[in-house]
Amino acid sequence: MSGTSGGLLGAAAVISCPHGGRATAATTSDGTVFIDGVPVATAAHSYVVTGCPHTVDRVPMPCVAVRWTGSDTGVTVDGTPVLLDTSTAQCLTAAFVPQGPPVVQSAQRKVTVR
Repeated sequence: MSGTSGGLLGAAAVISCPHGGRATAATTSDGTVFIDGVPVATAAHSYVVTGCPHTVDRVPMPCVAVRWTGSDTGVTVDGTPVLLDTSTAQCLTAAFVPQGPPVVQSAQRKVTVR
């Protein structure tokens, strides 16, 4: 374990790209671990970005996805690392060009296990 700490992310966490586009979970698990009634987000979840206004030389280059790197926290759900508000991630264009890390605006903390 690396000693990483941070707040657990739920699938409903408010996440945006560095340019203000909204990132939402495109996939979720039915899972057995929930935060405030929504599944805990894991590195297996896919996130899509909508509404990114980013341009380069007046050519639209919006962020369309977030790729998370699973942290070595030692905490997993069904064998997959959970996402923390401190987890490493990168926002990407449709051509997989890195645009910078996402901004996590809120992290859920009330955890329940069924």
